[in-house]
Amino acid sequence: MEIQTPDWVKHAVFYQIFPDRFARSQQPRKRLLKNATWEEWSAMPTLQGYKGGDLWGVIEKLDYLQDLGINAVYFTPIFQSASNHRYHTHDYYQVDPMLGGNSAFKELLDEAHRRDIKVVLDGVFNHSSRGFFFFHDVLENGPYSPWVDWFKLQGWPLSPYNGEFPANYEGWAGNRALPVFNHDNPEVREYIMEIAEYWIKFGIDGWRLDVPFEVRTPGFWQEFRDRVKALNPEAYIVGEVWEDSREWLDGTQFDGVMNYLFAAPTIAFTAGDRVDMEQVQDRSYHPYPPLFAKEYGEQIQQLLNLYPWEIQLTQLNLLASHDTARLLTIAGGDRASVELATLLLLTFPGAPSIYYGDEVGLAGALDPDSRRGFPPEAEWDREIFSYHRKLIACRHAYPALRVGKYQMLFAETTVYVFARILGEEELLVAVNIGTVPAHVQFQAEILKSQPNQLLFGNADFQWMNDEGTAQLELKLPARSGCILVRQ
Repeated sequence: MEIQTPDWVKHAVFYQIFPDRFARSQQPRKRLLKNATWEEWSAMPTLQGYKGGDLWGVIEKLDYLQDLGINAVYFTPIFQSASNHRYHTHDYYQVDPMLGGNSAFKELLDEAHRRDIKVVLDGVFNHSSRGFFFFHDVLENGPYSPWVDWFKLQGWPLSPYNGEFPANYEGWAGNRALPVFNHDNPEVREYIMEIAEYWIKFGIDGWRLDVPFEVRTPGFWQEFRDRVKALNPEAYIVGEVWEDSREWLDGTQFDGVMNYLFAAPTIAFTAGDRVDMEQVQDRSYHPYPPLFAKEYGEQIQQLLNLYPWEIQLTQLNLLASHDTARLLTIAGGDRASVELATLLLLTFPGAPSIYYGDEVGLAGALDPDSRRGFPPEAEWDREIFSYHRKLIACRHAYPALRVGKYQMLFAETTVYVFARILGEEELLVAVNIGTVPAHVQFQAEILKSQPNQLLFGNADFQWMNDEGTAQLELKLPARSGCILVRQ
């Protein structure tokens, strides 16, 4: 079977937005909650507080995103909910009124598409919430409710709020706030398929699927793909799976997954023993123990061998998300770790995803701290912002960095070097994670050209021909990286 994935994703640079925390509209557009008492924007976020970010605020920031080089946005959930993260869905057909409702979302979609920015929504289809009206009917009417077979009930009475009694229904991860759907019920299945279709017709460009590995009903995700792609063959379907995802990446289900298998070794390599173990040890990815170049190269090669190339090009690559601490904090505030990791992210096959605020040096420990308000410009780290912008521009300028083949050239001690090759276009990327300058020499006979112009970063280099074999001598400053291209 020939695997087909959406072409635009191969050329996308994603920006992940947590809507409550990215931007609050500066225009007087709100009809509701004009005078709500929001949590202070710059205060430490709390588990239940709202800061009042909305979709009009995102519209006002689209010029900023476009200038940064972003051409795709992934939103964490935007549907009506009683939680600031909105993973507790009340109504899958209504954008939360706090965010501006369906009309604000329509306006945002139109404005984004006018700028050629794609929009992907978060589909939370494994579980709903206690406030979801079908579940609410079960709470009100017990066994008489027509919706009883929609959930995994275990007995009566249900206890949605009082932890002293058994819940008597299955909640996601044992959380009674999140009743799990009974996906074996054909009506539930049809309901979810119709939601997926509704928003694709509305104009969204794809779905990111929350905990899709929890849905074990045979054929469920195959049907989901078929129905979404029937409406828009170029729609992107990306699953939140943290580990080996071959089971879902066979071409009949998802186009890609959130690539934590890239994040883990890349952080372990660039941040090394700076990694703050408290921020990572109970997560489903393992950015530790520290890696040297050889081990990093081996792990990256394993990852590149795991899935078909067509799927590699539509993986959603990331260094941080709303489910992790931010990289700057994981690395103990070490900015060089962030720059090195970002260089590797933006030169890797697949679509890079930047978690809002990472590009301006926003810090944050595990949730809720990793979901801070986007900082005002006066508080940006301009240096971090500048190299994000530069690296994104490099990626857009050279197709080889997006779809070229990935070829490791050298990996020893602290130095890792690889090429991205597309026809005649060849770029060479090198990093030195060491705390002292590195001086290395290696053969690069796989390259037809000899990249001789510094596109990014600092390095001294010279090409030598030894008996007809091209050799590169490379001097890299400590904790730095570079990209070379043929002039």
